[in-house]
Amino acid sequence: MGKAIGWAATSATSPLGPYTFERRDLKANDVAIDIDYCGVCHTDVHRVRNEWPGTEYPVVPGHEIIGRVTSIGKNVDQFSVGELVGVGCLVDSCQSCDECYAGLEQYCANECTWTYQSHDADGELTQGGYSDHIIVRQEFVLHIPDSLDPAAAAPILCAGVTAYSPLRHYGVRPGTAVGVAGFGGLGHMAVKLAKAMGAHVTVVGRTNAKFSEARRAGADTVISLDDPTALANADRSLDVIISTIPATHDVSPYLKLLKLDGTYVIVGALEEMKQPFDSRQLIGRRVSLSGSLIGGIAETQEVLDYCATHNVESTVEVIGIQDVNDAYRALAAGEVGHRYVIDMASLVDR
Repeated sequence: MGKAIGWAATSATSPLGPYTFERRDLKANDVAIDIDYCGVCHTDVHRVRNEWPGTEYPVVPGHEIIGRVTSIGKNVDQFSVGELVGVGCLVDSCQSCDECYAGLEQYCANECTWTYQSHDADGELTQGGYSDHIIVRQEFVLHIPDSLDPAAAAPILCAGVTAYSPLRHYGVRPGTAVGVAGFGGLGHMAVKLAKAMGAHVTVVGRTNAKFSEARRAGADTVISLDDPTALANADRSLDVIISTIPATHDVSPYLKLLKLDGTYVIVGALEEMKQPFDSRQLIGRRVSLSGSLIGGIAETQEVLDYCATHNVESTVEVIGIQDVNDAYRALAAGEVGHRYVIDMASLVDR
């Protein structure tokens, strides 16, 4: 095993700080990667603060990883030393269930292995990309197209594929009316990808301060939930709404915006939805309340290639690792309409 240098939280209330830990030895099917950039996802905040109970400490977050291959196992045939690669939310799955065979490893019937906060095949707790390097089996490593800026490519590995997967699944095409509920790191990617697909995009939220960022990302229309006139005018106007809201929320105001056979897709809140809503909102328009979880490895590669072809990049603010606790505070406060990306060269002991 090799020493890794990273930043970790040691409890739900402690700030992230320097942490040294061990990575596994390189196996025959493994790729070793020196990490250049790692995106900061709201999931990181939830996990570090134990807002999704069950966090095991210390926790090294990070699942939007861009770096260079430094060595490969003897059986690796898909990657070469020096290549720019990515690692997203997944680092393993059973590879033998129907879901895995279908390229839907995120729904693995035998439980997938997450980039951090999972136990791998050897029983070791996985640690993420806020670190100098990582070792991953080649089936879960992504090729990064040359035309993508490495820092801006990092959020595509989570935020990008999380938005892309339901947009594709629900058949978004030119002329589709897409709503994006909430506007942050995930929401801004939903806007950009839906626009690239030819959709008319409406951002719905409460934070008027972020509406200008939504328009810069490509939104055609913005609607405040605090504006009853705008909500009434938008009744039955949307085919699909991608909900990027990172917490439990009342879905009722959004369901009223859907057309007949519309769909409200939750991608941002991995927790119990406690608010009741009137089932007549579903029955009266035959609308669906649905969910979607990131994307499989093939689909993640697909969205990377799609972004390269259609010139879609995340709007990012590159920060040093020393600024990550301030970034967490801004994310938790809902102040951010873009993605923070950590430049891992800022690890002072690297």
